[in-house]
Amino acid sequence: MTEKGLVRKKMSLNLDYAGIKKFKELFYNLSYEELFRHETDPSLEGYERGVVTESGAVAVDTGRFTGRSPQDKYIVEDETTKDNVWWADGQSSGSDNKRLSKEAWEHLKSISVKQLTGKKLYVMDGFCGANPDTRLSVRLVTEVAWMAHFFKNMFILPTDKELKDFKPDWTILNACKTACLDFKRYGMRSETFAAFNITQRMTVIGGTWYGGEIKKGIFSIMNYFLPLKGIGSLHCSANMGKKGDTALFFGLSGTGKTTLSTDPHRLLIGDDEHGWDDDGVFNFEGGCYAKCIGLTEEREPDIYRAIQRDALLENVVIDPSGKVDYASKKKTENTRVSYPLRHIQNIVKPVSKGGHPNHIIFLTCDAYGVLPPVSKLTVEQAMYHFLSGYTAKVAGTELGVTEPKATFSACFGKAFLLLNPSRYAYILGEKLKKHHSKVYLLNTGWIGGKYGVGQRMPLMANRRIIDAIFNGSIEKSSFETMPIFDLAIPKSVEGVDSKILNPRDLWTNKEDYDATAGKLAGMFKENFKRFSNIEKGQPFAAVTPQIQ
Repeated sequence: MTEKGLVRKKMSLNLDYAGIKKFKELFYNLSYEELFRHETDPSLEGYERGVVTESGAVAVDTGRFTGRSPQDKYIVEDETTKDNVWWADGQSSGSDNKRLSKEAWEHLKSISVKQLTGKKLYVMDGFCGANPDTRLSVRLVTEVAWMAHFFKNMFILPTDKELKDFKPDWTILNACKTACLDFKRYGMRSETFAAFNITQRMTVIGGTWYGGEIKKGIFSIMNYFLPLKGIGSLHCSANMGKKGDTALFFGLSGTGKTTLSTDPHRLLIGDDEHGWDDDGVFNFEGGCYAKCIGLTEEREPDIYRAIQRDALLENVVIDPSGKVDYASKKKTENTRVSYPLRHIQNIVKPVSKGGHPNHIIFLTCDAYGVLPPVSKLTVEQAMYHFLSGYTAKVAGTELGVTEPKATFSACFGKAFLLLNPSRYAYILGEKLKKHHSKVYLLNTGWIGGKYGVGQRMPLMANRRIIDAIFNGSIEKSSFETMPIFDLAIPKSVEGVDSKILNPRDLWTNKEDYDATAGKLAGMFKENFKRFSNIEKGQPFAAVTPQIQ
């Protein structure tokens, strides 16, 4: 369909249900070429304007928000949500789901609708979820062309036949140019908002230009609906071996999730968000949203080569010739690129799905140097570490951080959980028992001492450990039990120096190691207190670290 034809479709595309009754122009599901022309239009100014880089990708800036604003996330509290949602409790390791009154919602919706009314609009339709039985039909309404481009990259594109009768299950009104100036009246933290009304099946976004709010908002909604059906909703990457064996990788930022799940010998299913139902694992998305800071072709060849025409860069530094400085942190460390899955050669086709996982790998960057490079987990330990979601930031990564700082993010993605974390852990445990998936905990952080004393676990050793997991050779090793954490540590791994496998052996001062291990165990216990009074959380507490 030509762009002219797409514009004419405005007569048949009714946005009255969303409150938008008038618009200047409407562009419906534009092609990449058409979006390119719109987002690079020389007449555009400010954050609407896209710049063409030397690779052909378009680059945009997102203003003061170069990442999500989790403190400005709101859920309407009503009869549907009041007993289901995991509500914020004001603690740093708790939920981000702030309550929003119906009155406040109506105000946020009205100012969003007002902003979009009478404007040139871009409407994009797509699916979240590769499984037709449980996918969510999503519609984005925005006045910014590159936001439509971002949506097109990240969601699964409907066929022409599917578009003909497309009916959205969920609508996003992205009104990034507006803000809630009277936010105090409605009990809000600031003028910025990403608000969700589950009963009305709608999101309104204002006060932020960060495109990731679109993607992660819908992931949160999948995290609401799927677990209520007994389906796993997981913040993880997934790949598949040549024999069809499937693996999942969980990990917070900086643990190596993207790096280690990208394997030239395996096919990528997806890099961030997946479901696990009775048939196996399926991708939520139609694209990837990768970090770019420090990107080189040598370190991340698949991502580097994916940055071509149709890719969309965010907040990178560009010189006048269009060359991108991926090492620059001038704007943010959270530089990003979105691109369609077809930009990766080694992908599962034609549908991003796999069987039930043979292997599950939890990644942690332990800057305390306490945890072993690899340990095998029981089902109960897997549920415990899934609920804990541990990693550690190193000194210097944030202002005032002078020593390693433990971070706990339930289910390796607490910011996106709408239900209590124990519900996700319970589903995971049931599936592990049913499908006999093997679970391992990998430390990609420090060994031989904490950060500043020890050394970072070599990337090649991490890869060889993963190879040993996939080829089954690690199972032939004998195991020893690590005190306090009760972890099963292999005594040998093919291709890895056995001297590094038991962390205590590498510390010069064994008493210092024991004290540091006890300190970390105490952090685990303190974090887990939030689950101790939950009925489904009690069995996990039995495998909590035992401080001597």
